[in-house]
Amino acid sequence: MDKPSRQSLERLWGEHRQAPFPPRARGVDIAGVDLVMLDGATAGCVHTALSHALDDRRRRALVKCIESLGRILPHLEDEYEAEYFERVRDIAVVLAALEGVEIDAKPSP
Repeated sequence: MDKPSRQSLERLWGEHRQAPFPPRARGVDIAGVDLVMLDGATAGCVHTALSHALDDRRRRALVKCIESLGRILPHLEDEYEAEYFERVRDIAVVLAALEGVEIDAKPSP
């Protein structure tokens, strides 16, 4: 992954917006995480950050998204689904770095 920068965030976000949501992931709950809601919550953080700094509520939401992505990724067997949510994770991690949000390096169980 690129060194975190606003440009790398915008590039990843642009790529992600072109990718269709994995159809098999609709209505799916993995490790207690609704995949549609996870995607939407991450997108909300990114959309907000592209116009102004994240407030405390969004910063907490971003940390929760990153933790949730760490829980679901090991369970994704479909290649496209795994690539899609790995990109969501990459976007969230870049955003966290840009916003100075500390994240736990270990995924939550």
